[in-house]
Amino acid sequence: MLDHLWSPRFLRRAAGFLYNINLDTAQILPNPVILLTPWIPHVLKFLNPFENYDKTITASDIYLQLFAHHRELYQHFIPVFINSTLSFQLHPSCSIFTAEIRAILHSLSEISNYPADNYIIYSDSLSVLQALSSLHRHSHPLAFSILDLHDRLVCKGFSILLCWVPSHVGISGNEIADIAAKNASAVLDNSTPLQDFKRYINLALHSRWENHWNSQSMNKLRSTKPVVETWPTLTNRKADTIITRLRVGHTRYTHRHLLMGEQAPMCTQCNCIMSVLHILSECPNFNSLRLRYFQTSSISLTDLLGKTPHVHLLPFFKSIGFYPLI
Repeated sequence: MLDHLWSPRFLRRAAGFLYNINLDTAQILPNPVILLTPWIPHVLKFLNPFENYDKTITASDIYLQLFAHHRELYQHFIPVFINSTLSFQLHPSCSIFTAEIRAILHSLSEISNYPADNYIIYSDSLSVLQALSSLHRHSHPLAFSILDLHDRLVCKGFSILLCWVPSHVGISGNEIADIAAKNASAVLDNSTPLQDFKRYINLALHSRWENHWNSQSMNKLRSTKPVVETWPTLTNRKADTIITRLRVGHTRYTHRHLLMGEQAPMCTQCNCIMSVLHILSECPNFNSLRLRYFQTSSISLTDLLGKTPHVHLLPFFKSIGFYPLI
């Protein structure tokens, strides 16, 4: 009975969450059921006439000359260029990799509408081309769809090559590849691989968490950890425990009174309640020791207790006799 009463409330919350992160209409891309002959190596090798040239030190004119020579060698192949900016929209949860690999699948689909001939698909995504040349069971679902469609086109008499071209060096196929321009506004399957969904949801949750954390202007912990991220633990467990207590601001000395029903410890010099912040940054009693250990009498908690704690933090506490009280 209780489960029946609670289910609608949870479902409404879940539906609201999916709507807020644009997942209410999204669809998961299923793994394709493709029967591949095991005795044939099902991989797509790609051409790379630029592999011996480092893009960081190679002039654009060199790439243009190399590409012109490449086109002379493959002049009987109809070029199909995949622009870095796609002419169709995908769901925002799709990764860049998914967008690029879907563009190759889209190009193959467009080629299938033409008579059997020699075609060469140019892409500036080296990672996608490398993935297509080394398929395994963990490959992207669309990689198998590309392989399946490619095999079916080959059986129909098509000859299709893939080639990598560097981006932003002046190589453009807009004036010679009219195939890529046809059906540019076609609506594609908007399904998204499960891995992209997981990454998208993690990023969305992290963004919400970070926005909420940034709004906590009165939270004392933000002065120590202003950014939501995972910090590494120290190899020494005792030291890691001490650092964690200091970051939270709860030590035996500053919070023992809550358990014992006593008055909070006071700083006799400043006439205020003792705290980790006061000891590390505010109390003038420790100015000389701060200069000795931190080279400054004014230092923030982020610098002392941040992702990488100050190397002289614990020696400082030992010098003032506070270390055993943490």
